[in-house]
Amino acid sequence: MQRVPELLVEFYSRPGYLAIIRHMIDTLCGRLGFTPAESSQVCLAVDEALCNVIRHGYDSAPDGRIRLAVHEYSEKGRLEILIEDDAKQVDLDTIRSRDLEDVRPGGLGVHLINEIMDDAVYEHRKEGGMRLLMWKRLPRTAEPAKANQEVDAGES
Repeated sequence: MQRVPELLVEFYSRPGYLAIIRHMIDTLCGRLGFTPAESSQVCLAVDEALCNVIRHGYDSAPDGRIRLAVHEYSEKGRLEILIEDDAKQVDLDTIRSRDLEDVRPGGLGVHLINEIMDDAVYEHRKEGGMRLLMWKRLPRTAEPAKANQEVDAGES
């Protein structure tokens, strides 16, 4: 039986949605016990991955579909983030950071993802498009997310 993710969202490949995604990831990470700095890093990894999908997978076209699923597995002690798209498939051997000695803007998304997350696995989807599964160890203080958790006073 497959578990329902804590967060599941499908959206268009438009950069304007990225701030909303970062806010959702940041809020969920905070509820799972990540420090603000750790939450920001996870947000950065997700943002870099989504930017790569938009820029390289969809060539910045605004009508591509992206699916994001976030699972909290307390029994595994980790947070899993799955990103899927229907964009063009790329050669898996080409997904790597540029040489860090090559000082110039851009091109560090894959490097940042690999530095921040405990693991990141890129795959071709048999239906077309790509899949990225990233995971990060949960903080020791993490409590399982509850689907019926009440919204804190002052949150909207």
